[in-house]
Amino acid sequence: MNRMIGAALIGQSGGPTAVINATLVGVIRSALGTEAKKKITHLYGMRNGIEGFLDGRYVDLSAMFTGKDGCADEEKLALLRQTPGAALGSCRRKLPDPMEDEAFFDHLIELFREKNIRYFFYIGGNDSMDTVAKLSRYLASHPAYEMQVIGLPKTIDNDLRGTDHAPGYGSAAKMIATEMKEIVRDCAVYTVPAVTVVEIMGRDAGWLAAASALPRITGSGAPDLVYLPEVPFSMQSFFTDLRALFRKKPNIVVAVSEGIRTPDGRYAGDSDQSGVVDVFGHRYLAGTAKTLEHAVRREFGCKVRSVELNLPQRCAAHVISLTDREEAEAVGSAGLEAALRGVSGCMISIVRSSEEYGYSVSYETVGIQVIAGGERRVPREFINERGNNVTDACLEYLLPLIQGEASLCMRKGIPEHFVIE
Repeated sequence: MNRMIGAALIGQSGGPTAVINATLVGVIRSALGTEAKKKITHLYGMRNGIEGFLDGRYVDLSAMFTGKDGCADEEKLALLRQTPGAALGSCRRKLPDPMEDEAFFDHLIELFREKNIRYFFYIGGNDSMDTVAKLSRYLASHPAYEMQVIGLPKTIDNDLRGTDHAPGYGSAAKMIATEMKEIVRDCAVYTVPAVTVVEIMGRDAGWLAAASALPRITGSGAPDLVYLPEVPFSMQSFFTDLRALFRKKPNIVVAVSEGIRTPDGRYAGDSDQSGVVDVFGHRYLAGTAKTLEHAVRREFGCKVRSVELNLPQRCAAHVISLTDREEAEAVGSAGLEAALRGVSGCMISIVRSSEEYGYSVSYETVGIQVIAGGERRVPREFINERGNNVTDACLEYLLPLIQGEASLCMRKGIPEHFVIE
């Protein structure tokens, strides 16, 4: 049993989601509980992740969310839970290898020591789990300073290894499915031949674009074609697919992942992209739909438009999945409880039960070293043989993740948010 007593520190990193703050709520509420207070003396929040903490920027979450009765302020937590974006701010800071820059981690530990930080929680995706892995690796080889380090998963991309799915994905999938159904309805009103290409986030994994096909389960409103990065994209095959559809109907809607690549490995949207990369070497992708728009216009001479769903995919909290929000909060609670048990160097994993008994999940820990840097892509069996849509089995897997509608606290007809100053 872990007997360590000290402060806790939590941060958010990478791209936000509509439910990332629900995970923060799970940690805050659990940390302010009677039993947790016996070990956690204080809860601090990093402003802009590890980058902000290195600059000395953090906030006192214990003081901010403790009510007059000494318990967690549920009214504030409710507002924080429905707030999209990372309330603590985010960053994309890549830490050095602890074997190559020990001085960096020595300095970081000194900062922890100043506040007696003994519990460290980091909410994020693949790159954030890289931070958790490196800090855990350093602490394992420097046992003089004891800390519990826990990764809390989030990513709309759903590409994290070690978990059935990631918090944030279900809400993004629900938004995309809803928006696609509305776009299909809008495009169906004319008889003029037309193609609408909708670009959806997804660099290397096509989970988000796959969600665009979910309206098919309701019987209507799904895109005609869906292209994912897991299958090489051929422009000529795309044209063949369009010709076959034009023989049946005048209006065609196409969903495409921003990261689709040609057989030689190049991004299909290269001609409309800047080529700029972030600190982790990831290219900023946009323009894939625009590239296909130009190509379709040249080939068919028909009416064609491109639509980029862009940021609303990750911040549309007004259409979140209740299942997603509840699981996101539970991940935070599970992380806090695991740390109090003495678990460290791990990520909280969502484990799906057997479908025979209906959808349910449990929360377990998985070693961080096997997760960081990995990637979970859409299985080939979830994509049809031609590679231009997803299978019914894929939709059956996705459907439970978008279930439930959350009630929102509104102010003058607009959702209320909690802003951490």
